[in-house]
Amino acid sequence: MHIGMVGLGRMGMNMAVRLMKGEHTVAAFDRDIDAVNRADAEGIKGETTLEGLADWLPAPRTLWLMLPAGRPVDETVERLAELLEPGDTVIDGGNSFYKDALRHTEVLDAKGIYFMDVGVSGGVWGLTAGYCLMAGGDREVYDRHVPIFETLSPRDGYLYCGPAGAGHFVKMVHNGIEYGMMAAYGEGFNILHASPYGAGLDMSRVSHLWNQGSVVRSWLLELAEDAFRRDPGLPTLKPYVDDSGEGRWTLQQAVDTAVPAPVIAAALFQRFASRGGGDFSDKLLAALRNEFGGHAVKKEE
Repeated sequence: MHIGMVGLGRMGMNMAVRLMKGEHTVAAFDRDIDAVNRADAEGIKGETTLEGLADWLPAPRTLWLMLPAGRPVDETVERLAELLEPGDTVIDGGNSFYKDALRHTEVLDAKGIYFMDVGVSGGVWGLTAGYCLMAGGDREVYDRHVPIFETLSPRDGYLYCGPAGAGHFVKMVHNGIEYGMMAAYGEGFNILHASPYGAGLDMSRVSHLWNQGSVVRSWLLELAEDAFRRDPGLPTLKPYVDDSGEGRWTLQQAVDTAVPAPVIAAALFQRFASRGGGDFSDKLLAALRNEFGGHAVKKEE
């Protein structure tokens, strides 16, 4: 299939490359000319304007957005509503709020343009391991784009979740769960670190051990092993943990529907607390975010 990628950041570039290697014909746009040049070097047709990207794609067009949530997506959808034609499709693969997908669907529906919200998990490792895709929108539009989903994901790694907003809703809850899992690992390793045995424990080896048949084994624990191996004790990291919105939205949904979510709430508030001077567990949370998503960390001076 032909596809246009809008946004060549940490994930957008890798997704464009994976699609190209999967024998799709890919063009890409980014406001950063260096990113466009890197795409060209990978064999992807780089475009410096949205107009150029839209003109290059054959009808019916498919454009996949990998942009920061909020205004950047809003502005791009508004611009594409003027550039595209009936029958074209816009897919938002970023971490947008699910209610934004409902607004974007209305905006594009008025022009006869389809919209899909596809939550994407896999971080910077998705290029080789594949991405987990959670799709929302019209079922027929989803079915037409299955070849793209198959290329981007590992086996059984994509799912139609329901109408507009469902994909981003499922991804929102996924990220809320992620907050809780990371917090539990952070607390556990903090207890080990502060214990009388902490000085003698190799945290990388403990992480590796727990991934050998243990009930707490996971990819996050593999990433903890890698982080501890490169930086034992994490002395170079500040215990400062950022958040990008999904945990807040998940918790607000829990409040709106009166669903108890104490673990996710505590994990989100712990991130807030870290910004006033956190502890070892916050160092591990920061390291894990950097490992799976390439998120920025703050270094000790």
